Amino acid sequence: MPSNHKLAADLLAKAKKLNQEDPLASFKSEFLLPQNVIYVDGNSLGPLSKAAKNRAAEVVEQQWGNSLISSWNVHDWINLPTTVGNKIAKLIGAAPNTVICCDSISVNLFKLLSAALLLSAKQAADDKTDARTLILSQKDNFPTDLYMVQGLGQLLNSGTQTKLELMSVDSKDITRSIEEHGHCIAVLMLTHVNFRNGDIHDLQALTELAHAKGILVLWDLAHSAGVLPLALEECEVDFAVGCTYKYLNGGPGAPGFAYVAERLLPDLQQPLSGWLGHKKPFDFEHDYEKAAGIEQLLCGTPSIISMSVLDAALDMFETISVSDLRAKSIALNDFFQSCVEQINASYSPSDSPLVLACNEQAQMRGSQISYKHPHAYAICQALISEGVISDFRSPDILRIGFSPLFLHFTDMLNAALILTSIVRTKRYTQPQFLIKNKVT
Repeated sequence: MPSNHKLAADLLAKAKKLNQEDPLASFKSEFLLPQNVIYVDGNSLGPLSKAAKNRAAEVVEQQWGNSLISSWNVHDWINLPTTVGNKIAKLIGAAPNTVICCDSISVNLFKLLSAALLLSAKQAADDKTDARTLILSQKDNFPTDLYMVQGLGQLLNSGTQTKLELMSVDSKDITRSIEEHGHCIAVLMLTHVNFRNGDIHDLQALTELAHAKGILVLWDLAHSAGVLPLALEECEVDFAVGCTYKYLNGGPGAPGFAYVAERLLPDLQQPLSGWLGHKKPFDFEHDYEKAAGIEQLLCGTPSIISMSVLDAALDMFETISVSDLRAKSIALNDFFQSCVEQINASYSPSDSPLVLACNEQAQMRGSQISYKHPHAYAICQALISEGVISDFRSPDILRIGFSPLFLHFTDMLNAALILTSIVRTKRYTQPQFLIKNKVT
């Protein structure tokens, strides 16, 4: 505890008061959380809910176990990708039947980037202008997004004169790059919330700016869906992808989702033309004819067990507004930051303090806070050893995530107490915390 016992008492009283006033506090009981663990992992994997656990047992034991192959009809397995997609659509401000649950972010990125490039090329041909050859992104985008562009470029550039290029710039240079190179840019591809520092892009403003230059826009919503209000249809976003194992608590390896604006579906052409994306998949025709709607993004048979678990996890969001989730996210964020700052101020200055590596204002960042420290990895491991599961992002970022559904304000105080104690006493210098594991 801090040397100032009054400060400790005041913070605890405030945490309890915030818990009492929290309209989402009761949802913590819907999760199966380990004892004596504070889960602030940045939500690379949300925890197991009771509903998800029950659904997993039901699908395996009753549906698969008893109904066997008839489950595709009896339990409507065949429509699960669109059923789940429509639940996600409500959370991201998308129109019904414009979101499909399938594959992973990486695979869905490949599909949508390819489709966007074909649409861009068709538009250039119609306008009798030069084809656009750039995909604009930012340097510190999540690596898989950049890798997908690089891989697609290698595939498309082989033996052709037109060369697709990735143009990655600093975040502050995105607007200028659109204005200066807009006539060459086919697609603007950005992650809404930066995975390291939590910075939030102005989705609406950047989409409008890109559209004014004839650029298609693809947003990665991995760190947004389920915690930030989104209005994809209202903002006229063209494409989006996202994952479901973070704030949507779909489980490890849960399928991703893909969004396509309704106006683009008739002309969409994606390269992975699998049988379930066919207009009449069970006619088993020789030649491919795409489905008319969002189902055209399907490829092979979906993972029913994993998607069913996700379907159950999403039911929890049916009675919750995203604005309430965001309000609590900001409140958790603010309170944790305040606790760390006040506790640190009650001691003599540290010779190796945590440095805020994100916007100072919680409302200006996603559902996370990031600290920079030369021993961030070791601090993260020391936190985990004391029951605070956080995460590390290379090279020197400690990331704390705030999931509104299962975290209480008393959790934030306890996490702040443990973090400040570890840093102040330098417990992170113990040898076992300095050796990197395979997963951090």
